[in-house]
Amino acid sequence: MKACLRLLLRGYDYAVFYVGLSWFGFLCLLWTMFAVVLHPLMPSDAGRRLGRFVIMAAFRMFLCSLSISGRFRFDLKELDALRDEHALIIAPNHPSLWDAVLVVSRLPDVACIMKAEIISNVFLGAGARLARYIRNASLRQMISLAVTDLKRGSRILLFPEGTRTVRKPLNPLTGSIGVIASRAKVPVQTVFIETESPFLTKGWPVYKMPPMPMSYRIRLGRRFDAPEDSGAFVAELEQYFRQELGEQAAGTPASAPAAASPASPSSAASSPAASSPATAPEAVTAD
Repeated sequence: MKACLRLLLRGYDYAVFYVGLSWFGFLCLLWTMFAVVLHPLMPSDAGRRLGRFVIMAAFRMFLCSLSISGRFRFDLKELDALRDEHALIIAPNHPSLWDAVLVVSRLPDVACIMKAEIISNVFLGAGARLARYIRNASLRQMISLAVTDLKRGSRILLFPEGTRTVRKPLNPLTGSIGVIASRAKVPVQTVFIETESPFLTKGWPVYKMPPMPMSYRIRLGRRFDAPEDSGAFVAELEQYFRQELGEQAAGTPASAPAAASPASPSSAASSPAASSPATAPEAVTAD
């Protein structure tokens, strides 16, 4: 009897996983048909608002449908504290390819920095272009567009590692986040994505089913004030991420974040020296 139940559960897991993949592809293609028409017709501001709202709603619906199956668990409620925030950089760690889906599903008016080839993708490209997501093809242009969007009051989703984590607990951080935060004069809210699942980690094919069930939790970390010295800021940010993620990996309670609520941000120590415009930081992308 137990073997029969295990076999049935395994079959259910396969059905949930592959139907879920198909459902995600269908939602993306459905919105693509509308977005490809709306992009040249709508004013940029209206297209940006509509595009970002629809992506948020579609991602939330997708995750909700996975949760109903009982084989996926998402605890993302701490992100709701940021819903009314403006002009903010959201900086998560990056364990898997769908981290952006998890974050964007809870927040309106978020611009994601993406690889140029993703914005040309048939599933995601038209919606990303309508939402005015930022491509990383040109570092100078990427930084300029991100700063402009932040000064408009939007939130920017930046993964400071630049790509999915390869060497746990954290890849070396790239410098772009410090330059953007410094030039836009906006705070950086750290976010921690916690999961034991290997799904969509670096090198994991999207069609390969991981062990089930899958569980994800997001918690807010410390908030850093806009830095004056971008280099010193990135060094401090990396040290903070390593401390928090190292404690998590060791199974010890993480220290309470200095700013778990947007109402009480915590300042990052920074040098009075301004960052040099000649610095050439690496790109930060959703990959």
